[in-house]
Amino acid sequence: MTRNVLIVEDNPGIGELVRMHVADLGMNPILCDRGDTGLERFREGGIDLVVLDLMLPGLDGLSVCREIRSGPGYVPVLMLTAKSTELDRVLGLEMGADDYLTKPFSVAELAARVKALFRRVDAMASAPADNAGHEEKSGELSTEGLRIDPDRRRVFVREQEVELTAREFDLLWHFASHPGRVFSRAQLLDKVWGYNHEGYEHTVNTHINRLRGKIEKDPARPEFIETVWGVGYRFRD
Repeated sequence: MTRNVLIVEDNPGIGELVRMHVADLGMNPILCDRGDTGLERFREGGIDLVVLDLMLPGLDGLSVCREIRSGPGYVPVLMLTAKSTELDRVLGLEMGADDYLTKPFSVAELAARVKALFRRVDAMASAPADNAGHEEKSGELSTEGLRIDPDRRRVFVREQEVELTAREFDLLWHFASHPGRVFSRAQLLDKVWGYNHEGYEHTVNTHINRLRGKIEKDPARPEFIETVWGVGYRFRD
């Protein structure tokens, strides 16, 4: 089945470049040059990935991303931005973007990000194979005090829903799907981020700290995501 990739980019040169290389990957590109029309096309359905510029006429990329995430179902979002400040990246991720590329970017990097996002979507669609000791019902995964619904990408801690960013959810799901297994930072970057982030191991620390702050009763003494000193992290067995 051919995957449909919605590209929302107002720069004609960049939009055409992304369109051509998405097509080269064997996918069906759909190009829009405004945020509002891009959102309208998304709402028509049948979109498997959104490549979304940050600065757009009609409706900016953050607003489009927020609207995409407010709807049912889950479609990955790769954000494009000419800005490179930490604040812009954090805002995009907090609005629900799965990843970002800062312009100018290489064709190889674009292809790697797109393929990595689809690998993660496919992995999420597969039921965890090694969740012994954890209750699984109707696609949900539960352990004491924590319930994860992968289909709706919702998380409940002591029956209270917590809001996670797309990456935080993927990180938690990966941990919970492999209870007791220790992962190094490099392994988590490969498995959750989906491609080589050499030199960015600190990104794992940041996301785990933020995730603990949302799901742990006492983040300094975590119940779910444990530190294995000198090695990495694991989800409680």
